[in-house]
Amino acid sequence: MAIARIKKNDTVIVTSGTDAGKTGTVTSVDPKKGVAIVAGVNVHKKAMRRTEKTPGGIIDKEMPIRLCKLMPYDPDKKAGTRVKTGEKDGKKARISVKSGKAL
Repeated sequence: MAIARIKKNDTVIVTSGTDAGKTGTVTSVDPKKGVAIVAGVNVHKKAMRRTEKTPGGIIDKEMPIRLCKLMPYDPDKKAGTRVKTGEKDGKKARISVKSGKAL
């Protein structure tokens, strides 16, 4: 079980694997399994059966990626960053270690 420092709608960068260096937005996180689904990252071809809702055929599907391969993306530094917790404007927030700004 991993600590989920990444949340839904965060922008993340992939640190290792075939998609290293790609960025995307997190669409869902499963902290118990330690995986997340990121838009545009870890895309595989999948054969789908035709149903009433889908036409079927071979589609591109985003597959889960391990949380240990993801880092929150800091747009100011244009790189991945570690996250610390602190207070910004009197509220608890996640703060970028590189830039010091709230994510």
